[in-house]
Amino acid sequence: MTNANPMSQSRTIQTRLVLPPDTNHLQTIFGGQVLSYIDEIAAITAMKHANKVVVTASIDSVDFLSAARVGDVLELEAIVTSTGRSSMEVYVRVRSKNLLTGEEMLTTESFLTMVAVDDNGKPFPVPAVIPETAEERLLFETAPARREYRKQRVKMPR
Repeated sequence: MTNANPMSQSRTIQTRLVLPPDTNHLQTIFGGQVLSYIDEIAAITAMKHANKVVVTASIDSVDFLSAARVGDVLELEAIVTSTGRSSMEVYVRVRSKNLLTGEEMLTTESFLTMVAVDDNGKPFPVPAVIPETAEERLLFETAPARREYRKQRVKMPR
């Protein structure tokens, strides 16, 4: 295994159609359905980076910015933005598009932490990431602040 992979190696894109069973009484997609899509693409993205099975350690943030309606197409895009020893931060962006009008909207943004595991379910080391574009560099450079926030959040009394 190499010591570092370009971020583009993990980039994953999925397209989904918003169907009536996926929506609430307002004909907009359930947030839980979007979360399921986000968790799935984050896992695929992390597995592409680590070449290992992964588990979701946390969904660190989810910002629902606009609603997607029945008939809209969702485009999910994910990328590994930083790594620890066995953990990977994955950024997921969800856009909706009305194919009849052409209107596009940013629907959801999310950061998740995924952990690579071996055949015994134990954490497994992962390669570092190398940003290549301006957007990737921004995500990479701001990752330590998000990591620190996660650490502080875990220390909070429950």
